[in-house]
Amino acid sequence: MIRLVLMFLTLATTLHAESIVLGLSQDSVSITATFDGSDILIFGAISRDAPIPPDAGQLGVIIAVSGPDQRVSVYRKERRVGIWVNTDEVEVDRAPSFYAVATSGPLDDVLRDTEDLRNTITVSRAIRSVGATVPDSATFTDALIRIRAKEGLFQMQEGAVDLEQDTLFRTSFRLPANLLEGDYLARIFLTRDGRLVDTHSTVIPVQKVGLERWLYNLAHVQPFLYGLLSLVIAVAAGWAASAGAAALKR
Repeated sequence: MIRLVLMFLTLATTLHAESIVLGLSQDSVSITATFDGSDILIFGAISRDAPIPPDAGQLGVIIAVSGPDQRVSVYRKERRVGIWVNTDEVEVDRAPSFYAVATSGPLDDVLRDTEDLRNTITVSRAIRSVGATVPDSATFTDALIRIRAKEGLFQMQEGAVDLEQDTLFRTSFRLPANLLEGDYLARIFLTRDGRLVDTHSTVIPVQKVGLERWLYNLAHVQPFLYGLLSLVIAVAAGWAASAGAAALKR
């Protein structure tokens, strides 16, 4: 019995001998009227309370950044009588508006499937679709991943985490221009032979500021005034264009 207790204490010490110290290149992202995307650098170090045994296993670092969740409807289109129509629909209960994952090595080497299942680390695990009546509903999820990957909203970067001397790590993500406003969660996972050793997380606020914020609030709080302002701007732009064309003719 005593030997069993000592074994568990030794295992607990090994699992907690390494912890993550995190840093960010910026604490928040501001969406302005001219916002065309942003790069964010995530870096850190691995703090150790005790020497790591030579047989501790391969060290891995996984960094995931996720945006606010959304409900998404995914449709299948088929050509019927010469017209493309929606035939089947699957509603995804929860899908991140943005999701990026970077690893220090091949995914299969740094993360076991059971750990991925428990912690919803990869893109496919982060999407939740329940109650679908379509037989091949998984293909709808795959389609959603492909579409958002093309838009830069879903990213999978194997080997993109630079891990130096098993102590310092860093990677960067490109945040596209079409970001959804809200809190973005950055999670860092430390693994040994694919098993989770430590985790750390922090929130990165993404907010509209300046003119972009004013227009957003106006459109949602006072839609009548927003529509009136849009009409005035359109009329003024049309008048300016016609006046410019008349001046050129002279």
